[in-house]
Amino acid sequence: MGFFESPNGHGGSSVSLRTPGEDTVRLIRPPEAVGRVIARTLPPWHPDSGIAADGEPSQQTWLRRQLRHDIRHELATIMLLASLLESAPDVGPDSQQRARQILGETRWLDQLQQAYDETFSGRAEVSVLAPELIRLDLFAAEVVGAIRLSTSTRIGLTADETWAHADRLAFWRALRNMVGNAVRAAGPEGHVEVRIESVAGWAVAQVDDDGPGFGAGASGTESLGLDIVRQFTAAGDRYLEIRRNCLGGCCALLRMRAAEPGSRAER
Repeated sequence: MGFFESPNGHGGSSVSLRTPGEDTVRLIRPPEAVGRVIARTLPPWHPDSGIAADGEPSQQTWLRRQLRHDIRHELATIMLLASLLESAPDVGPDSQQRARQILGETRWLDQLQQAYDETFSGRAEVSVLAPELIRLDLFAAEVVGAIRLSTSTRIGLTADETWAHADRLAFWRALRNMVGNAVRAAGPEGHVEVRIESVAGWAVAQVDDDGPGFGAGASGTESLGLDIVRQFTAAGDRYLEIRRNCLGGCCALLRMRAAEPGSRAER
């Protein structure tokens, strides 16, 4: 397949498309339209693109945009397939539940991708979302439900209806890392207990495991996950406590101010 350009005798040009073994298809365009067609085939940093370099993205930025486009396209495809599987009449309830978990995890991944793009967009300031009123027990059920499908570690969940103000993605990341660290510490034959409750005006997320205890396990991603939890606690009136528990392992306890349904975050 090839393109070639020739004058059309009317002050413009014709752009022709020739496919091997086939006739030539000729598209008549005015001169300015031909220029636009040709320019769009060149990336902004190309020296022959005719686009000024000032203010245009660099090659690295342009490639990052292309990758971001493809990633978001694939995420949308996975979400669509999971949605179809979830409602398929020939799929059993267990498989439908797994499809719901895949759909939920993909949505969180999409939000993580958006947060990554905003953080490394090159802008001088990144917008900070106002805290939302969220139910911590529902987040815990989603996190535990997803991790249960990917590990043989026994994970128990006790969750009372508990409300607090927080950025939903930030809290999900914190809780996900707390539970993930506990599962890795407990091991495939171990036991993890997750508890969500309101105690004396505090919303409490507590994760216990029967592993060797904090700092005694194998090195890995535990410290990075803990940094993510600490970053969440640094954003407000929140506290993180780590201690040994009755199971013999580690207890990670996250406290934040409890809220009432329908309340608004204080500015």
